[in-house]
Amino acid sequence: MKNKLPNVTAVAVDGRGLLIAGESGSGKSSLALALIDRGAVLIGDDGLIIEGRDGHPFACPPKTTKGLLEVRNVGLVEFPTCEAPVSMVLQLTTLAPRYPMELATTNLAGVDVPVVLFRPGDATQALRAEFALGKHGLAVPAIGKDEAAE
Repeated sequence: MKNKLPNVTAVAVDGRGLLIAGESGSGKSSLALALIDRGAVLIGDDGLIIEGRDGHPFACPPKTTKGLLEVRNVGLVEFPTCEAPVSMVLQLTTLAPRYPMELATTNLAGVDVPVVLFRPGDATQALRAEFALGKHGLAVPAIGKDEAAE
């Protein structure tokens, strides 16, 4: 079963899918670009396909925008893409608590995936996103960078 998720950008960090959700202009693509600069691989920008595979939700790029990331004040830039099992969702919001006491979840392809409320826009957000994924993300089968990139 496939589901489309609009307004969500995703990257694979060490083979684990990290979905970045938020309103238009909230910094989804900027965070993805910062993570790509740190070694992540683009899955999709501003829209994804979620497929259930072997008990895990997989994030896949939509065919219409595959490999394209909007870089603010530059335009569309082409990147290699991959598919990856979803490990966590970062929900960009200025209302994110300083310390998450409880995590919400969202159901993707029958799996409850952790959702971390995440304050956008500071210089260390890519590093914070990697720490959040390591601490709160689901243990999913990681796909190596060489296997993931096309």
